[in-house]
Amino acid sequence: MLHVTVGGLLDKTVNRFGDREGVVYPERNLRWTYRRFWEECNRVAKGLMKLGVKKGDHLAIWAANHPEWLVTQFATGKMGAVMITVNTNYRARELEYLLRQSDAETLILTESFKGTRYVDMLREICPELDRCQPGMLIAERLPRLKNIILLDDERRPGMFTWSDLITMGEEISDSELQERQDSLSPDDVINMQYTSGTTGFPKGVMLTHKNIINNAKSIADCMKLTEKDKMCIPVPFFHCFGCVLGTLACVTAGTTMVPLIQFDPLAVLETVEKEECTALHGVPTMFIAELNHPEFSRFALPCLRTGIMAGSNCPMEVMKKVMDVMGASEITIAYGQTESSPVISQTRTDDPIERRVATVGKKLPHVEVKVVDLETGDEVARGVQGELCTRGYHVMKGYYKMPEATEQAIDAQGWLHTGDLATMDTEGYIRITGRLKDMIIRGGENIYPREVEEFLYTHPDILDVQIVGVPDEKYGEELMAWVRVREGKKMTVEDIRAFCDGRIARYKIPRYVKIVSSYPMTASGKIQKYKLREMALKELNLDVPAG
Repeated sequence: MLHVTVGGLLDKTVNRFGDREGVVYPERNLRWTYRRFWEECNRVAKGLMKLGVKKGDHLAIWAANHPEWLVTQFATGKMGAVMITVNTNYRARELEYLLRQSDAETLILTESFKGTRYVDMLREICPELDRCQPGMLIAERLPRLKNIILLDDERRPGMFTWSDLITMGEEISDSELQERQDSLSPDDVINMQYTSGTTGFPKGVMLTHKNIINNAKSIADCMKLTEKDKMCIPVPFFHCFGCVLGTLACVTAGTTMVPLIQFDPLAVLETVEKEECTALHGVPTMFIAELNHPEFSRFALPCLRTGIMAGSNCPMEVMKKVMDVMGASEITIAYGQTESSPVISQTRTDDPIERRVATVGKKLPHVEVKVVDLETGDEVARGVQGELCTRGYHVMKGYYKMPEATEQAIDAQGWLHTGDLATMDTEGYIRITGRLKDMIIRGGENIYPREVEEFLYTHPDILDVQIVGVPDEKYGEELMAWVRVREGKKMTVEDIRAFCDGRIARYKIPRYVKIVSSYPMTASGKIQKYKLREMALKELNLDVPAG
């Protein structure tokens, strides 16, 4: 176990690998050694101190995977501000909720993203910006917010520029920064992430230096990362996938970070080939997009070895192609949630393909897991289904200003209740069978969407499938399948039902089928099943909630 802060970890990595490449942004033609990256982080840490940001103050960042985001992550880790990551898909109402609930005093943001003007949305909730001096914001709807820093050198009313921040840092000495860094404890909260909102109301998950550093170290060890590796990171930084499984895992091993500002399948393939990346992260939909890109065949990826596929279920055929066609023979699967920093279990590089698809691996070192009976809370025998619980260094400090929600998630013995249904075999491999609230009960039969989804994935013309439950007067609930068909292929609803007939139990065959081109998704790549269910109710003209 590492007993160090994020700033201390970066210092150690620079002492060991300072002259090696630390950060590469092909889109920006930016190549920094670890030492140069460390210097940039120190400059920004000093700038934040000069701005008056104290240890424990809350700083939000709303931007894609820009170099400044990465620098901010480690700068706050050095000077002690709690960095709050903001979903890039947020709109004004969601931004206002997060800034108010989190008590953010400083906001760093980019001008716009994917055609959405962040600055205009901020002005909508803080009209006072247009008539205040930078650092002196007094906003009626956000009384705690004072400092706005724009990742642009163009002057805007009420906002500092990134260059202003760098310049301010020149007035803070190295010794002052070191004194601040030395005052931090590994048990301090340093990162706050809002649950992605695939279900329920967003909650601020408080994560400590100890939480995320040790989780990142174990994740890197599972991939066998070293200073000789280069990782392509196309997953968003605002999610744990990007900033713990990605950037922080790299820093624990001295691995070169090769981020993409935003995901694009062609850019990923070009970057992995050109930079000779050995590791690649992504959710299954990203790997599917890369494998099915019309230009995929022109790329040679001989260096690609490992990485992580996480965020949702991985179909067997996708895993086979990632290993055999892309060449990532040591790709791993990781499972967890933001509340567990985030990884609880991970497959290892030498696990057979069956285990990488049918299971989510074994628990990480220094982590406890158990599967408990839903009624009694007692631990069940191996192979018996129940709720997966975990305990250890990786469990969050709690939800910010939500003690009741925290008590519901973490019991008196310190066990985090994941809300996921699982089984564990005699060797400790965990199989996720569904979420408690995902379970569909049809006529008294429990149906787990993943089982039906995995079956439909075996059809050669089906690219992706999601199963949701919809209300039914006779059976209580019925299944609806939302199906994406491979490019150039044609399928009908009748084709899909015929494929199921005789191959799975009749009660598991979806009564309703909808063929679509895309799914509603979070910015981190998770499919929003609750939105699919809402769409199903409208599609079928149903307005009675399922039991």
